[in-house]
Amino acid sequence: MAQDHRPLLGLTVGVTAARRAEELGDLLGRRGARVVYGPAIRSVALADDERLAAATAEVLAGPVDLVVVITGVGFRGWLATAEDRGQRESLLARLGAAEVLARGPKARGAVRGAGLPDPWTAGSETVAEVLDELLGRDLAGRRIAVQEQGEPMTEFCEALRGRGAEVIPVGVYRWTDPADVGPLDALIDAVGRAEIHALTFTSAPAATNLLRRAERTGRGELLRQALRTTCLVACVGPVTAAPLEREGLPTRIPDRPRTGALARQVERELPAFVAGLRTS
Repeated sequence: MAQDHRPLLGLTVGVTAARRAEELGDLLGRRGARVVYGPAIRSVALADDERLAAATAEVLAGPVDLVVVITGVGFRGWLATAEDRGQRESLLARLGAAEVLARGPKARGAVRGAGLPDPWTAGSETVAEVLDELLGRDLAGRRIAVQEQGEPMTEFCEALRGRGAEVIPVGVYRWTDPADVGPLDALIDAVGRAEIHALTFTSAPAATNLLRRAERTGRGELLRQALRTTCLVACVGPVTAAPLEREGLPTRIPDRPRTGALARQVERELPAFVAGLRTS
């Protein structure tokens, strides 16, 4: 980007991402923004969790018809844990005999990287599209393994069970507060003081946890008021935006769920948003 084209110069953008935060921050910084980081979540592997061991044992206990892979990191983590337990080859054999459905290209890449056949992949990269695809099939009596994305996918799994499927949820990691909540708290405070012109989100768990953190620390209403008025909320896609929209918070979403597209969305919309605040 040319040095003389920095449309975000003088504006401050918050980044809540935990993974690849620097990538988004760099894209915004090239456009002139001052970037403030406040990771809203961290993932904790459940390698020693007995629930993961039990889910893997259940998958290995009999043929599986369908496998749902939600995240690449989760699928790789599942295989790594199976390898530690001496089960990797058995698990790959079981999964390789099933049809695999992937939420998006990262999940697809993890499946292909494990040597499994190319999976069906959701074009929109959303859990909703994966569910729609499954519900369009006859699921009665079918065994389905669902690799979850950090939180229990209760509604997803119950919808499949409602169609007669036997569902095996596989939780490989969970989301929790960052190890150091200081930057997140500072970011929440800065949003409340109208010092952050835009706040970016790249995952639904980050959006959920930021709202929960603000609520737990007595700053929930101040944060929500700022996100309705003085701070533009930009989300990488509709799944990420959903927890915020359930709170009645307006969000801006790019046409494609990509980090670069999110940065361009902020570039296009933020200067006019701030100008409107200054003239109102």
